[in-house]
Amino acid sequence: MARLSNRERWDSVPEAFVAPGMATQPTGEYCDMVLKAQQNPEAFWLQQAQRLAWQTFPQAASRSDFTGDVLVQWYPGGVLNASESCLDRHLHTQPNKAALIWEGQEDGQREVLSYKDLHARVCRLANTMRRLGVKKGECVAIHLPMVAEGIIAMLACARIGAIHVVLFGGFSPEGLAERLSDSGAVLVLTADVARRGDKRIPSKETMDTALLRCAEKSRVQHVLVVPVTGASVPMHVGRDLNYAQEVAKEQPDCPAEPMQAQDPLFLLYTSGSTGRPKGLVHGTGGYMVWASFTHAVTFDHKPTDVFWCTADISWITGHTYVVYGPLANGGTIMVYEGLPSWPQPGRWWDVIDRNGVTVFYTSPTVVRAAMREDSAVLQSRSLESLRILGTVGEPISPEAWHWFHDEVGKGRCAVVDTWWQTETGGVMITAAANSVTPRAGAASLPLPGVEATLLDTQGTVVHGAGEGLLCMARSWPGQAQSIWQDHARFKQTYFTTCPGYYFTGDGARREADGYYWITGRVDDVVNVSGQRIGTAEIEDAIATDHEVVESAAVGIPHDLKGQGLVVFVVPRAQGVFHPDAVNRAVAAGVGRYAVPEKIYVVRDLPKTRSGKIVRRLLRKIAAHDLDGLGDLSTLADPDIVQELIALVGAQG
Repeated sequence: MARLSNRERWDSVPEAFVAPGMATQPTGEYCDMVLKAQQNPEAFWLQQAQRLAWQTFPQAASRSDFTGDVLVQWYPGGVLNASESCLDRHLHTQPNKAALIWEGQEDGQREVLSYKDLHARVCRLANTMRRLGVKKGECVAIHLPMVAEGIIAMLACARIGAIHVVLFGGFSPEGLAERLSDSGAVLVLTADVARRGDKRIPSKETMDTALLRCAEKSRVQHVLVVPVTGASVPMHVGRDLNYAQEVAKEQPDCPAEPMQAQDPLFLLYTSGSTGRPKGLVHGTGGYMVWASFTHAVTFDHKPTDVFWCTADISWITGHTYVVYGPLANGGTIMVYEGLPSWPQPGRWWDVIDRNGVTVFYTSPTVVRAAMREDSAVLQSRSLESLRILGTVGEPISPEAWHWFHDEVGKGRCAVVDTWWQTETGGVMITAAANSVTPRAGAASLPLPGVEATLLDTQGTVVHGAGEGLLCMARSWPGQAQSIWQDHARFKQTYFTTCPGYYFTGDGARREADGYYWITGRVDDVVNVSGQRIGTAEIEDAIATDHEVVESAAVGIPHDLKGQGLVVFVVPRAQGVFHPDAVNRAVAAGVGRYAVPEKIYVVRDLPKTRSGKIVRRLLRKIAAHDLDGLGDLSTLADPDIVQELIALVGAQG
């Protein structure tokens, strides 16, 4: 398979920055980083390692190899502890600076923890874990809502060398049991009852059921119950312990466990194509460098920033940009427990104004939902503290990008759309704030040190402008090391489609000056009468209609054509949108051959909490195949599934 030569890699760098017609060139410092990372990646990444507090500084950056058995290895020989980089070193320079601002969803619930406070609470929990028998290298499951204790638990695990496994609070007992068994977790932290708007989520009862279902395989010895609401919950004598009572017994200081850079920091489960979750393993040294580097560069970090990433800590975005990146950089993080528009629209805007948030990083789903609210909701808020806006989870449409920039950012804030994955550990392609000129809807340019490339279906490198499979030619510090206890699956999933490269699973289009546009998962293709139609192409065409908020195109079996195209459309205003507008947009943007068989105008689409559309469900619903819909508890709005089933059933 053809690979880029060193000369070709070098030549491709300046082209993206000096192409004629760019409104603003990247800053000199940023461009210098890009060139240094290309010219001498080993020296560049050793320099970036200085962002952390090392007990033993590494003598080498990477020994990774995408061939053979596949090795992802960063900073061999280095020794450090992630919690020391996030906490201890800041105690010497800014002990009283706010590290974490937490607000609950109920009025008046607010807590500000300085670096000194956060360090003490992390140490108390770390000592508690050690007393309960948790050892270095063992897994601890964290099953908590967006409360401070979730972040404290992650850092406490890191402090004693335990591997944390953060589990989404909406998982069903089956989903939890599967992950508890696979990880071999020895300790669980869960809430008594979690809050989500006016709903109450029985976290402890759900965990009890999960532990019962995996009793034969479970290694869990203790369950620490965090009193989020104070509700009375069943407590199993000898196993279940009250979190507050246990940590109160401990001292506010705990020696940090020395960790090799390659030692796992955490496992994070992501769905696989087979439906069996993959426990991706992220190491300590490389991941921490990547978290610090990408947070600082992508968001133009300033010491005075109040950084609010709205992601749940159970997603990789929450790991990297709620916890490790900002704290490694000595920043202040904002954490809010509640929903954007509960108990009334504009709640998140109030959080921004009340806490002086300067960087707001959220999902396109949140942006689209805000677009549909009365304009007075936004106009009645100041938002003057904001300087950077960011989106993550899926590509943002040009219309939503411009609305975010003009209405929320008041035309003065940089908008950073970010492309990355659980597997990458942090941002890979973006228009770094105040360094790269963004293009609405584009992923933009690879960060310094990211060697993105396109390959065609024959495995040949696509040079210059073109379209193909989005791959990475070289490892980067944040790359996942493997799949927990299944390295063969890791190799098969990411390194066999394009041997010698990391294959992202996405397709992309690259412009002549190097800007990337993500075209969607490469398997999202519908074959209609021999015509292969990319669903992303259909959705892009529909997005040109300003009355459409979002859409999803899927293929279903068709007796004559092999597959038929079905589109689900969410309009800006219910009751005034006519499906014919979709046909016109598709015909104009793609061609008459791509006009859908059926169009359903819907209130919303089934999405994960991170904003990804669950197309598997849409395909089954559109095909009237309602067997085996699977676990719906992970959806942001599980009720939407029954709404769609009823709608499709009624319209045929």
